[in-house]
Amino acid sequence: MRLVQVFVPRGDLELVLETADATGVDYAVSEETSRGEFEALVSIPVPPAAVEPLLAELRTAGLDPDSYTVVTAAETIVSNRTAGLSGEFEGTRISREELQSRAEDLAPAASTYFVLLAVSTVIATAGLLLDSAATIIGAMVVAPLMGPALAASVGVVVDDEELATRGVVLQITGLALAVLTAAAIGSLLRGTVLLPPGFDITTVPQIDERITPNLLALFLALGSGVAGAVSLIRNVGSVLVGVAIAVALVPPAATVGLGIAWGHPTVVLTAGTLVLVNLLSINVTALILLWVSGYRPHRTDRIDRVYGRLRSRVVVLLVAIAVLSVVLGGVTYGTYQTATVEHDIQTELEAMSDDPALADLQFRETGVEYDLVDVYTDTRPSVVVLVERPPGETEPPDFADAVRERLETATGVDLEVTVELVDTQRSG
Repeated sequence: MRLVQVFVPRGDLELVLETADATGVDYAVSEETSRGEFEALVSIPVPPAAVEPLLAELRTAGLDPDSYTVVTAAETIVSNRTAGLSGEFEGTRISREELQSRAEDLAPAASTYFVLLAVSTVIATAGLLLDSAATIIGAMVVAPLMGPALAASVGVVVDDEELATRGVVLQITGLALAVLTAAAIGSLLRGTVLLPPGFDITTVPQIDERITPNLLALFLALGSGVAGAVSLIRNVGSVLVGVAIAVALVPPAATVGLGIAWGHPTVVLTAGTLVLVNLLSINVTALILLWVSGYRPHRTDRIDRVYGRLRSRVVVLLVAIAVLSVVLGGVTYGTYQTATVEHDIQTELEAMSDDPALADLQFRETGVEYDLVDVYTDTRPSVVVLVERPPGETEPPDFADAVRERLETATGVDLEVTVELVDTQRSG
């Protein structure tokens, strides 16, 4: 339930009471005794779904726009009359005015926003380098990215240009700060005793997850956008949803920064693509869901203009997502190809170890060099095969070529194969 309190300017009391009667809600009038310009305070308990139509009726009736109308969430209302009101005003979404107010509150002051985001990025960067999923998730609790993402969409839908612009600016500058912070940390840590000599960021699983994104990454972003909009509309669960949105944005942004620090253009490209796809997906789903939920500008003459702007933005965002998804699709295909080649090589080596014609030999794959870039540069995979044989045994002529041919037949790919023969004795 909500408690709507109207500070009634002198001469408007009859107007407010007639509007409340026409809307079918209960109210109580308190006489204003201060020396201000208000003659009364009207308190109206209503269900959340009744707030927006009530305020719209008051505006239509001509309530002075300089008056105060305060909407507060009522913790508990003890009355048998609430059931009838709730049945008359069905719905679970909050009013447009509450939505706009909550969006403004969720987008913190710039100084607070940037400090929290920098701290979150520092923790997330440490989590990436340590390969600690728990640390990364913990950092996301601090990241304040949900507010700007939703504020931008709310601003567009309710025709609040200042709110929309602020949300967009905070998102862009915030992610730029995250990238620069991670790049600075990476530059400071690289080559120090805190990281092993020759440390390669691409070998860390948590980082590799962000530099080999596939099309399934879209589901995280789209789901985060939907969850964010629903939590705002229903006024529930914003903290956990904020974590989901931050997970979609801060770790890949930090990975971009580490790619800059280590001089890995591929890391910057793939992780950067993931950041942009997630950012755009969150915004487009929030825009669509808010509009479908029925939120509009309170001035009806602006609805068509806002709809045109919203439609243009949605189209631009969808086109951008489609273009960036080509990169995700390429990464998905490339990752599948490298994984398939490695799997086929391993399977064929196991079959060769079980082959009666090669009964005394054991084949082990000790390394396959075949990266995502190699798929598109047409570089042949490089394979190192360790072959264990009994002492005194000699390999057949052209043994390495025979191994290569079998592996090429199994994979359907031209390979560069190095065979290492080891005399092995096993005790009984």
